[in-house]
Amino acid sequence: MIRILLIITSFIFLLNNASAETFSAALKKAYNDNNELNAERESLNISEQELKISISSYLPSVTLSGSKSSEDTNKLTNQNGTNATISDVDPTVQSLTITQTLIDFGRGAELSKSKIGIELAKAKLLKKEQEILYKSIEAYTGLISANEKLKINKSNVNLLDRQVETDRIRLERGNISLSDVAQSESSLAGAQAKLIQAENDFLTSKLKYENVIGTINDTEALDKSSIIIVNLPNELNSAIEISKKGNPDLIIAQLEYEQSKKDTTSARSDLAPTATLSFDRSKTDDLSSTYDEKEQDTLKATVTWPFFSGGKNYANLNKNKSLETQKNLLLNNMIKKNQTDVASAWSNYQSNKSLLNSVRAQVNAAEIANEGIVAEYNSGSDRTTLEVIQSNSLLLNAQISLADSERNYILSQFNLLKSIGLLNSEYLKLR
Repeated sequence: MIRILLIITSFIFLLNNASAETFSAALKKAYNDNNELNAERESLNISEQELKISISSYLPSVTLSGSKSSEDTNKLTNQNGTNATISDVDPTVQSLTITQTLIDFGRGAELSKSKIGIELAKAKLLKKEQEILYKSIEAYTGLISANEKLKINKSNVNLLDRQVETDRIRLERGNISLSDVAQSESSLAGAQAKLIQAENDFLTSKLKYENVIGTINDTEALDKSSIIIVNLPNELNSAIEISKKGNPDLIIAQLEYEQSKKDTTSARSDLAPTATLSFDRSKTDDLSSTYDEKEQDTLKATVTWPFFSGGKNYANLNKNKSLETQKNLLLNNMIKKNQTDVASAWSNYQSNKSLLNSVRAQVNAAEIANEGIVAEYNSGSDRTTLEVIQSNSLLLNAQISLADSERNYILSQFNLLKSIGLLNSEYLKLR
C-alpha cells in the first residue's frame, strides 16, 4: 500500500514539473518567437545583401540585348519627283556588352562601410536581444510577484474577515466596545480595496507576460525556484572593463563613427575621376537593301571627372565631415555614459541585495510579533483591537515588501548583466 502511494506521489510530482513554465523555457520562447527580435534578425540579412551589392561594383557587368524591327515604306521618291524603288528590310540586332570599372575611388569605402554594416547589424541585434530578454525577465518575475501579492492580500482579507466575526462575538459578550468592532470593519474594508488593486495588478502582469513571452494558461505553473543564478563580476572595475568590449550601445557608437569616416571618403571620391572599359559585340541581319549582315566589335575606354556640379559634391563632402564629427562626439559621450550606467547598475544590485536581507529580517520579526499579539488578544489580555490591526498591517506591508524586494534583487542582477553586454542567449545558455 505504501509503495502504491509513493508511486502515485511521484507521478503527481513529475506531472506538475512537466507542466511547469520554467524561467529558461520562458526566455527561450521569447528568444525564438518575439516579433521585434525576429524583425531585427532580418536587418542582419539585409546588411549581408548590402555587402554583396558593394562587392558587385568590383565585378564586370554583362548585358545581352536583341531587337527586331519591321519596315513598311509607303512612299519613296527621287529628287526629280519620280518614284524610287522601295526595298524594305526587317533588321535583327543582337549584342553583347561587357563593362568593367577600372577606377572608382568610392567603391572601396562603400565596401568597407558594408562590412562594418554587418558588425553594426550584429550589435543592434544583440541590443534588441538584451532588451527582449530583460522585458521577458520583468514579465516573468512580475507575474510571479503579482500572484504572490494577490495571495497575500486574499489571506489578509480572510484573516480580517475572521477578526470582524470574532470581535462581534466579543462585543456581544461585552469584552470590547463598538468602536473596536468599527476599527476591525474599517480595516477589512481597506484590505478588500487592496485586494481589488492586487487583482488588477495581477491581470496587468498576465497580459504583459503574454505580450512579451506568450500565452500562459496557468500562472501557478511559473516556477520561481527555476530562476537561474547568474555569474556576475566580483567588483565594479571588472564590470566596467567587460562593458567596454560587450556593451552593444558602445559598440554601435564605435561602428557608426567608423561608418561615418567611410561616408566622408566616399563623398570625397565624388570629386575624383572614374574610368571604365567596355567591350561590345553586335550582329545585325538584314541590315539594309545594300548589306545583308554586319558583325562589329567595339572596345571603348571612358574617363569622367566631375569638375563642377553646381556645388553639390562639395556640399555633400562638408555634410559628411560634419556627420563624422557628430558621430565622434556621440562616441565620446557614450564612453562616459557606459561607465556611469555600469556603476549605477552595480550600485543598484548591491543596494537591492542588502535591502532584501533587511526585509527578510523585517518579515521574520513581524510574523513573531503578530503571532504573539494575536495570541494575547484572543486570550483576553489588555491587548486592544487597534494593536492587532496595526500588527496585521505591519506584517502585510512586510510581506508585500518582501515580494517586491525579491523581484527587484533578481532584476538588478540581470540589469547589471545587460549593462555589461552579457544578457544574451549564449551567456544564459538558451541555445
